[in-house]
Amino acid sequence: MRAFLASSIGVACTAALALPLSLHSAPDRAVRADSAGGTQSLPLLPLGADGPKGGGAALGGAVLGGAERASDATQGVAPRKVRPFSLVGVVWDDPAARLRGQVQVRTREAVTGAWSPWRDLEALDEADAPDPDSPESRGGRLRGGTTPLWVGDSDGVQARVSPRVSPRDDSGVLSGRPESLPSGLRLELVDPGHEPGSDLAGEEDAPTGGAATRPPSARPSGDDPATEIPAERDPSAEIPAERDPGTRDPETRDPGTRDPGTRDPSEGPSGQDPSSQDPSQAPSAELPPVSPEAPQPDPDDPSAPPEPEPSGLSPEPPTPPSLELPEEPPDTNAGHPYTAPRPRIVTRAGWGADEKLRESGHLYTKTVKVAFVHHSVTGNAYTCSQAPSVMRAIYRYHVQSMGWRDFGYNFAVDKCGNIYEGRSGGVTKAVQGAHTLGFNKNSMGIAVLGTYSSKKPSSKAVKAVAKLTAWKLGLFGRNPGGTTHLTSAGGNKYKKGTKAKLRVISGHRDGYNTECPGGALYRKLGTVRDTAARLQGR
Repeated sequence: MRAFLASSIGVACTAALALPLSLHSAPDRAVRADSAGGTQSLPLLPLGADGPKGGGAALGGAVLGGAERASDATQGVAPRKVRPFSLVGVVWDDPAARLRGQVQVRTREAVTGAWSPWRDLEALDEADAPDPDSPESRGGRLRGGTTPLWVGDSDGVQARVSPRVSPRDDSGVLSGRPESLPSGLRLELVDPGHEPGSDLAGEEDAPTGGAATRPPSARPSGDDPATEIPAERDPSAEIPAERDPGTRDPETRDPGTRDPGTRDPSEGPSGQDPSSQDPSQAPSAELPPVSPEAPQPDPDDPSAPPEPEPSGLSPEPPTPPSLELPEEPPDTNAGHPYTAPRPRIVTRAGWGADEKLRESGHLYTKTVKVAFVHHSVTGNAYTCSQAPSVMRAIYRYHVQSMGWRDFGYNFAVDKCGNIYEGRSGGVTKAVQGAHTLGFNKNSMGIAVLGTYSSKKPSSKAVKAVAKLTAWKLGLFGRNPGGTTHLTSAGGNKYKKGTKAKLRVISGHRDGYNTECPGGALYRKLGTVRDTAARLQGR
């Protein structure tokens, strides 16, 4: 009898796994995905023995982890076919609501049809977010969310959010009831779109597994219908941005800023926002033509030669000039003798940022006193030629899914050591980001693309962070090996108004109780400080 029962269960499970992915009703919100990219937003519904309540038939407990049966408190998305995407995250309505539970997703590879194992998504828990008193927080668009995960070219997804079981109720009595989950849980599936100006159908050396390598004609038919999102009211019309530091009165300009007469090449004429320019009127030097990124060796490739530890600065693979910010004369300031050369920086145009997504205008602060180093926690399963796609996907997730005004970090660095312009507003300026809750003013955020809790960052990435911090901190007269003070705008480590002593190059965890930038990357910050100080001639 037991043998017969086991055999029956095995046949049933095999049959369930062989069924096609279930197709449910259209998502509640979607942005049309085409060559420019887009986002699909799927509601997370209560899961029961027969799948999501109110939805179609799911594949049952066999797909939800062997003999496991999802409790009624668990919410999720049953296995389903979707339009192609490459990055996934979960968001909810209230940015102040804490998600007390486990978020897991698995995805289906578009080419092979193979399902990934279940992967955990970490709640951002406000660690990466605009400051509470920032105009960005007062726009009414912010949402809570998890860190996004880069999964490569995928066309199927399944998700579940299991609440943590609370051993006691509010009165201290043993209860064993699950915690409440935030309202409005949604699964966000981001297609980063194609490389700008690239002929993807003719690329022979393009890596597989990324949305940037898929021509439009390769999109499957019969997917869920997309609906356009109604245009949202632009909060920037009511929240004036601070004045450009380059136009401040001399008596209020921070002594560490650049000469206001020196214009940043990433801006339009007379400090005009490049996104507001007519492209036909823009000088060619301001918006250089974009060409595909040259392939570079992947540090994670086991066949690649070992990299030396960052004891010095070795030559880098050249970055195509069309993706770089135009060269400037050396930065000089009689009051700041310790400066460093400007590194190569891939522009927002170079990695394909759609300037229509972000809010207009920019937020500036007085100076840059601290560089906070982060890891993006998007995983390490990307090639360096896919890094621009990762940037576009994170950008879309930050703006459309999380409700931020722009890309959260001021800069990003990939594992091949390429540096990318993040939040717009001018790479030489003190642009206020959304990277370290409580300390976004008078600081900058640098995200190393990947997850570095246990995996060591490449030496190229470590050197790139050192070069970037040496140059940018040098513009404001900061010693990379020194300490300074920032006043907290409120967080879980420093209360609002606390004057915190911080290293000039700090990890995210130094300003907020978080695991970021991962233990393996955090242990490299001493090398970053030493190298950056040496580059400044200290």
